[in-house]
Amino acid sequence: QVQLVESGGGLVQSGGSLRLSCTASGRTYSINAMAWYRQAPGKEREVVAQIGSGGATLYPASVKGRFTISRDNAKNTLSLQMNSLKPDDTAVYYCFAQTSGVGKGDYWGQGTQVTVSS
Repeated sequence: QVQLVESGGGLVQSGGSLRLSCTASGRTYSINAMAWYRQAPGKEREVVAQIGSGGATLYPASVKGRFTISRDNAKNTLSLQMNSLKPDDTAVYYCFAQTSGVGKGDYWGQGTQVTVSS
């Protein structure tokens, strides 16, 4: 089992920045890929940034150049630096981890609200 706890959400004006953090605990040695997802009211959950165990990253066009994902495997943390925020970025942001080996599975944090005012 892996537990994920997010922090860092809040209210920010359009054009501002926020940094989200996610701390993993439990069987952290089994974590491979990690990611940040978001879900806005009435919309499906979507991925906003992915990072592999080796550090390779992937972003959708909607956030590329504005969001940066990073991970510190020694500290079991995942971060998302969000710059030039827009009202459309308003959503609940979720930390995600995928594990391998015995008991492999997908794990989610509880989510943190990000609200961008115009």
